[in-house]
Amino acid sequence: MIVLGVILLVIGFVTGISILWTIGLILAVIGLILWIMGAVGREVGGRRHYW
Repeated sequence: MIVLGVILLVIGFVTGISILWTIGLILAVIGLILWIMGAVGREVGGRRHYW
C-alpha cells in the first residue's frame, strides 16, 4: 500500500493530475499507519503483522 501510494504520488506530480496526488497521499499515510501498528505488536484486522 505504501509503494502504490508513492507511485501514485510520483505519477500525479509528473502529470499534474491532482486526484492521483491525493489518492497517493492517502494510501501512503494509511499504509504507514498500518505498518506502525503492526510493528508495535497491535493486531490489525485480526492479524499480528500487517503483511
